[in-house]
Amino acid sequence: MTATVSENVVRELAPTGVLRAGINMSNMLLVTGRTESGDPAGVAPDMAAEIAKRLGVSVAYVKYEKPSLLADAADTNAWDIGLIGAEPARAERIAFTSAYCEIEATYLVPENSPFKSAAEVDQAGVRISVKRGTAYDLWLTRNIKHATVLRSDTPEGPINQFVADKLEAMASLRPALLEDVKKVPGTKILPGNFTAVQQAIGTARKNTAGAAFLSDFVAEAKRSGLVARLIERHQVQGLSVAP
Repeated sequence: MTATVSENVVRELAPTGVLRAGINMSNMLLVTGRTESGDPAGVAPDMAAEIAKRLGVSVAYVKYEKPSLLADAADTNAWDIGLIGAEPARAERIAFTSAYCEIEATYLVPENSPFKSAAEVDQAGVRISVKRGTAYDLWLTRNIKHATVLRSDTPEGPINQFVADKLEAMASLRPALLEDVKKVPGTKILPGNFTAVQQAIGTARKNTAGAAFLSDFVAEAKRSGLVARLIERHQVQGLSVAP
């Protein structure tokens, strides 16, 4: 990328003189810890910090407990950029870059489940638990035609419901399921995936110059190896550079 950023881009992305970056704190692959000052640490915060560096401003993190709350704040002037899954429903109000990384989503099922792959789960009578408002929940909303999707608002809700009600499946990101399968004896993770959640960077649709800058930044970050280096730096398993 060029060293010089236009004043228009800075005006759109940092109108207060600081880049306010919306961060989804529930994504444990992209936010892997906290700094001594309490700021989020991980791949997503580092991407935001690098953007702020290119703009010549400081970064301030705006923290959200779940991605749906971050997306819902798109029109409230609470953040300038949001690091979140790029879903069509969100893209109605947010101008997204291409994905910079992606995470597979699949199902946890009982060990004696007849399903052999994630593609087989959408059948009548099948109940799927999921955390409400996640990118993979939005995918289920658009694509599940026969199974019943049961949504929970808390992080532990889906697995608790899966166990208590003896559900047929629980949907989540593969890295999270690798931990969940250890907690619940007699379960297995289905091979394959029903979607790959693509993590992108968005800004308000009115920020046309800013959106173009962000798209160029993400393309360069993937091409130069920056994203790969951040994944390696934070030792994140299950996260890969998006194509």
